Amino acid sequence: MNHSQTIWAAQALLPEGWAQAVAVTLAPDGRIARVASDAAPPPGAQRVGILLPAPVNAHSHAFQRAMAGLTEARGPDPRDSFWTWRQLMFRFLDRLTPAQVEAIAALVQMEMLEAGYATNVEFHYLHHQPGGTPHDDPAEMSARIVAATETSGIGLTLLPVHYQYGGLDRRPLGPGQRRFGTDPDIFARLMDGAARALRPLPPDCRLGVAPHSLRAVAPEALGAIAALTDGPVHMHLAEQQAEVDEVQAALGRRPVEFVLDNMSPDARMCFIHCTQMQPHETEALARSGAVAGLCPITESSLGDGIFDAPRWLDAGGRIAIGSDSNIRIALAEELRTLEYSQRLRDRGRAVLATQTASTGRRLFDAMLAGGAQAAGRESGAIRAGLWADMLALDGGHVDLACRAGDTLLDSYIFAGDDRMVREIWSAGRHLVRDGQHVRRDAITAAYRTAMRDLAGVL
Repeated sequence: MNHSQTIWAAQALLPEGWAQAVAVTLAPDGRIARVASDAAPPPGAQRVGILLPAPVNAHSHAFQRAMAGLTEARGPDPRDSFWTWRQLMFRFLDRLTPAQVEAIAALVQMEMLEAGYATNVEFHYLHHQPGGTPHDDPAEMSARIVAATETSGIGLTLLPVHYQYGGLDRRPLGPGQRRFGTDPDIFARLMDGAARALRPLPPDCRLGVAPHSLRAVAPEALGAIAALTDGPVHMHLAEQQAEVDEVQAALGRRPVEFVLDNMSPDARMCFIHCTQMQPHETEALARSGAVAGLCPITESSLGDGIFDAPRWLDAGGRIAIGSDSNIRIALAEELRTLEYSQRLRDRGRAVLATQTASTGRRLFDAMLAGGAQAAGRESGAIRAGLWADMLALDGGHVDLACRAGDTLLDSYIFAGDDRMVREIWSAGRHLVRDGQHVRRDAITAAYRTAMRDLAGVL
């Protein structure tokens, strides 16, 4: 990064609202040094049309990107579902090598950056060799995610996943799950290895932890797992009705009720999906300060259900957005899908708008704040002292012409797409220029090689 790098924007979204002629000066460490509005363009400054804070992608399973488009045929089951998709996923991952995982993860991170995300929160559970034998270095696969991050330059919050059981009855993991399997001792060693692997990365990268779900982790182990790091704690929760039924039968409470009664959820925690909540659960979990990690495209793809966003936000809840299965990495489409799902359910329009904020503005603000919290990252706004995570939209795009303020966000999210994203900085690293990642050719070539070797798996 140029030590004197300054970005000048005709319009920018600042914490206090929209401002004109904004100069943002970046410090050598990748943080924002100064922000000035109504400023003349400094000599040598990069000029952009519309400057926004760049959000966090709060939930990703990178390897699933290579399955995109391969699971749309009906299998032998008369009714395809999340659970039949899951069996295909298990079959697929059993073939993946560490080198392939690295190539896939680099492509995913590149596509996140080109879509407008500055940070990848990787919910990483593919740990071992096929059959479940650990690698010589238990954190080999975590190190491959780190290596991909060195290539792409994206900000990273790495969440190694503890995954011990095949269900609430504590049955052993099935054949497709053995590459995930950890007991508490193995997982503690894996966390140590992941921490070592992260050391070469820039200081904005973080380590958190992820007990996979109530189905896969003994409830009495949750506290010890969370204590392995001071970073964020993420967990899948209440994604499918079958999961709710299994938890209720085994633990005597619905998943969210059990978490509220036994985990003392707080701002350090992010619960993923939460598409199967009752109103009292939605309101109580929202008031806890925990983040709901929403993945609207994946939740639509897998038929998970619809998150109750109006009730959650009205109760003060915080949301983050993730691309999960990475079937399609599309930031504007995630937000559009979230709002449109509410409209279809409630048969209304502008469901998440308020008297003071348009739909796009409310969604964008909520995603920025919740994503930064979920990643444990000092970002989410263009403000001095925070990491310089920023995206520039194409101010000359036909769908943004003659528009200003919140209408820009509404037009980007509901009339446009991520092709409007022209520039991306992650902690000051200028990684997307004129709409393309700076290492696109090399990353794409490595991914093509990995896919040739995986041809025909499904």
